[in-house]
Amino acid sequence: PAALPPAPLGFTDVNLNSRNTYEVSRRRSAPEHLPHGGTAPAEPAPPPQEPAERARHRVGIAGAGSTFAEFFTRNFFTKRTKELKPAVQSAPGWKLFGKVPPRENLPKDSKIIQQEYEARTGRMYKPPPPSARRKNIEFEPLSTTALILEDRPANLPAKSVEEALRHRQEYDEMVAEAKKREIKEAHKRKKIMRERFKQEENIASAMVIWVNEILPNWEGMRATRRVRELWWQGLPPSVRGKVWSLAVGNELNITPELYEIFLSRAKERWKSFSETSSENDIEDAGASVADREASLELIKLDISRTFPSLYIFQKGGPYHDLLHSVLGAYTCYRPDVGYVQGMSFIAAVLILNLEEADAFIAFANLLNKPCQLAFFRVDHSMMLKYFAAFEVFFEENLPKLFLHFKSYSLTPDIYLIDWIFTLYSKSLPLDLACRVWDVFCRDGEEFLFRTGLGILRLYEDILLQMDFIHIAQFLTKLPEDITSEKLFSCIAAIQMQNSNKKWAQVFASLMKDNKEGDKNHSPASKS
Repeated sequence: PAALPPAPLGFTDVNLNSRNTYEVSRRRSAPEHLPHGGTAPAEPAPPPQEPAERARHRVGIAGAGSTFAEFFTRNFFTKRTKELKPAVQSAPGWKLFGKVPPRENLPKDSKIIQQEYEARTGRMYKPPPPSARRKNIEFEPLSTTALILEDRPANLPAKSVEEALRHRQEYDEMVAEAKKREIKEAHKRKKIMRERFKQEENIASAMVIWVNEILPNWEGMRATRRVRELWWQGLPPSVRGKVWSLAVGNELNITPELYEIFLSRAKERWKSFSETSSENDIEDAGASVADREASLELIKLDISRTFPSLYIFQKGGPYHDLLHSVLGAYTCYRPDVGYVQGMSFIAAVLILNLEEADAFIAFANLLNKPCQLAFFRVDHSMMLKYFAAFEVFFEENLPKLFLHFKSYSLTPDIYLIDWIFTLYSKSLPLDLACRVWDVFCRDGEEFLFRTGLGILRLYEDILLQMDFIHIAQFLTKLPEDITSEKLFSCIAAIQMQNSNKKWAQVFASLMKDNKEGDKNHSPASKS
């Protein structure tokens, strides 16, 4: 008998024509050379006198022997070429290593399922209340929730009518819940956009008033009730720097030329430190070598930590050298103060709103105010007076929280120092900190402590449930979602009046008591 051609190795298709029957067929590769007719030659059949089982056994042995070496030299998954024609799909079912062909039996409609269920059980289905169902389904979510609507494969028991109906209800509820969330988020975004548009309109109208009416007549209008109310609402960004400069003033009579002089000195000293570290040049500045080196190194370190999320003050950023120049010039201008941590945040906020020379002038005059000078020169006696005055109004406005802090011996210096040193620019979002600065320039140091009380009032309920450690951590890093509307409403509720005494009077009385105490403890009074 003629030898049979070797049977090529291939994958099998398993077709599920019924639940319990598998039809297994072997896919044979086409011969390399086809006749001109385009059809493959028929496979030689075994001789008639040979039993069928024996013939199949002989073919299997011959095929295995001839293709055994070929099995190790061919790729396990052959590459498809353009000449290959797609295989003809067989009856619907599960296919090994292939895509599932489209199903012919489409899923039943929910109404049909409901009718079948009612006819089978004799019970009427009660739909859920309208609030729990979604009306007018506009989309089908592309998620795994849609899988519950799929029929089971043909080799598995089909869903019962009750189960299919329950799955349809679950699916509708899931889609309705997703749509609710989507609508809620859309309303929230719409509300935010409306508030933003309203705020922009208010800023635009306020800017016209500031530019055309208030700034040209600054001295005559700055103290009027109308201007103060407009000031409380926040300054338009376009006039913010100008108003800050006018409100802070220039008692030190610093000019842009003076800034250039101190800036050039600072650059010379930076150069001398990096090259020769000459002690004589540095001692002429009125400060020790160690202090000056510490100040300059601290400036470099702090600049990289100033508003790190903005990436504009870090090395290579557009404002890095500018901030470095302003702080370096100030250390030369005020060697008695030098550089103190926290100054970089104040200088950075001014640089964002003013030109370089104007920012330096405002920075030097701002730090020359009594409160800032006391803190940056670390005048402990003066700092204690400010803390004592703060506690007077703390107890007056928030007595319950005041006693809670007292029970843990939590003193104001733990949280106030960071707030005052940076004027809240480190603790609050930048836009909110700028609005605090707006009113601070209007009301002075009193508003800094009033803002602190406003923050405590805003989070009073949360702080009453915390212990010492958690309170200190919370007040050091305030929540980022704090809004100007909530904070300023709490600040407005704070009354800076105690026994008919305002902040300035309370602070003055504390200073007077301190002087009298010093006199009683002096050597002259004892003699």
